[in-house]
Amino acid sequence: MDGQYISLEQWRTLIAVVDAGGYAQASQALHKSQSAVTYAVQKIEALLDVKVFEIQGRKAVLTPTGQFLYRRARALLEESAALERAAKRLSAGWEAEIRIAAEVIFPTWLMLQCLDRLGQESPHTRVELIESVLGGTTEALLEGRVDLAIANTVPPGFFGTPLMPLRFIPVASPAHPLHALGRPLTPEDLRRHLHLVVRESGARRDTRTGVDTARRWTVSHPATSIEAAKMGFGFAWFPEEKIREELRDGSLKMLPMRDGGERFAQLYLIIGDPDAAGPATRRLAGIIREAVTDACARIDQGTVLSAPPA
Repeated sequence: MDGQYISLEQWRTLIAVVDAGGYAQASQALHKSQSAVTYAVQKIEALLDVKVFEIQGRKAVLTPTGQFLYRRARALLEESAALERAAKRLSAGWEAEIRIAAEVIFPTWLMLQCLDRLGQESPHTRVELIESVLGGTTEALLEGRVDLAIANTVPPGFFGTPLMPLRFIPVASPAHPLHALGRPLTPEDLRRHLHLVVRESGARRDTRTGVDTARRWTVSHPATSIEAAKMGFGFAWFPEEKIREELRDGSLKMLPMRDGGERFAQLYLIIGDPDAAGPATRRLAGIIREAVTDACARIDQGTVLSAPPA
């Protein structure tokens, strides 16, 4: 086989013979002469020194080797077609990679649905998702490390589109001593207990939390803080959407604050460099806006976001 290779067209001919059910049918499907179709299959057999078909009765069927070659040839042609589509997208300006920084308070399930939708439309655009906290999102934008961001503030020099509000509520395990007080709680009540805090991901971290407690655990991801709260170690404010299941199954319970304990945050969608943003970046931004609009339309209260039923 030195210097000779099987072409994609020859593999395509073999697949057509199998799919069409014979050489004559394949010649019609491919608009080629039957002799050309037969020659292409014979060429594959000669180059690989194998038998693709064997005669059983009056019908030619694939040999075990032929079945293997057929499966791999289909995969090869599918990959070739995908490569061509990717090249056309890239030549049209679709980016090979998008980097996005999103606040960890943004609903994870919603982000994953958006990335999946982009993947269906542009399967060869890779995505790097940075799950950031407060200053970390701003830093990623200012340093030009991301193409797109979902942040709770819009840094100077950038323009953001209001995306969605989120409601934070104070919670603790039902077994936590704060719930045992059996009355509306004050900030003084909270100061006597462990406060669970999520650390900013930026280099310049603001350590202020709004509650001056003597005891505090600072962790780097909300999932750790939620688990600690469920285990009864402390209290925290969480986006209501992030603890839907815990509120539903009773592993976390809202603290009855005397003067109301709710907090609210507004998230914004920011394109890092609108002039340089390519089609994939702009499409992902559009997908996120559409997904948030659709999700919020399913909510009874405008600040409570919930995933669609499984």
